[in-house]
Amino acid sequence: MFRGISTPGSSRSPHSRSAFSRGLTAAGIAAAAALFLAGCGGTTGAEPEASGSADSDLPLVFGAFATPLEEPWDGAIHAALESAEADGLIRYEHVDNLHTSDEMERALRDIIGSSDPDIIIGDAFSAEDAVRAVAADFPDTAFAFGSGGEEQAPNLSVFDNWMQDPAYLAGMYAGGLSESGNIGVVGAMPIPEVNRIVNAFIAGAQETNPSATVTVSFINSFFDPATAKQAAEAAIAGGADVLFAERDGVIAAADENGLPVFGMMVDQQEQAPKSVVTSLLWNMKPTVEAIVEDVVAGTYEATNLAEYSFMVNGGSSLAPINPETNFGIPEDLIAAVEAKQAEILDGSFETPINEDAPAGSTTVGE
Repeated sequence: MFRGISTPGSSRSPHSRSAFSRGLTAAGIAAAAALFLAGCGGTTGAEPEASGSADSDLPLVFGAFATPLEEPWDGAIHAALESAEADGLIRYEHVDNLHTSDEMERALRDIIGSSDPDIIIGDAFSAEDAVRAVAADFPDTAFAFGSGGEEQAPNLSVFDNWMQDPAYLAGMYAGGLSESGNIGVVGAMPIPEVNRIVNAFIAGAQETNPSATVTVSFINSFFDPATAKQAAEAAIAGGADVLFAERDGVIAAADENGLPVFGMMVDQQEQAPKSVVTSLLWNMKPTVEAIVEDVVAGTYEATNLAEYSFMVNGGSSLAPINPETNFGIPEDLIAAVEAKQAEILDGSFETPINEDAPAGSTTVGE
């Protein structure tokens, strides 16, 4: 019987973790590390414990990431998996910086061939076809990948960062802080997962500042800090006095110009303590826990895991206001945002989900 696939309607059992005993050796995991380091140019996490350790009965999860972990999207997944390991739920190894679809496919096949992990988690957006092909070839391995597509039976679940709720709240702060009424957003590319976050941010900004103009630039890359910074500088030159860093690189431009900026995925306060007001937080832990729970219980099936990223389920939030920021946040603005958050959590307000490209947005180089 497949160790994770179930029939619809199976129930979870969070008390079945001891049933897993993969019998993996440290040498086998090390061999996998050597294979994908040599073939893919990636890096792995900390060395695993010996197979005789108390952790040997825990499921082995491998992370496979297309970008360096400095990129916040993959960094948020990595942080959740490290937290799950620290909580004693899993054993965890990873490889990152798999630039191309070919590198991703080769890494996935090497990982499975050498370590036979229980679960592989990563990002499929830039390697969608490769991930789906490998998942189809190994139906006894549970896959869960970030994707804008649908789940693939029997073993490939999909998730995404449904962060429209904290985006709306951050937008409310941005609208209230902008003196010029000109707010700049730099995003990856006009795809549904980015569009819904940016559009929610715009809607929030226009709730607190109905006359606000939000200019959106896409850099056509998930990780290109230099281009993102240039796009942010262009927005500033055009009059923007508040920025939203949907991509890495924008915070540096805001900091150099003494402007308030909103971070993304993780709390980015440390990057610029005087400029980062708050950050949208993606908490992948509920998603990871749901996957692991089902695999351990033998009830895993391909599904769309979107619900676990909603604010009401603890999958997303807004970081506390940075107390070191140079920008005073009016008390009435804080109260308005907190009231809206309470409405999101009690269900009386549903953040609009708009996955169309923001009106008037431009792509760098076009």
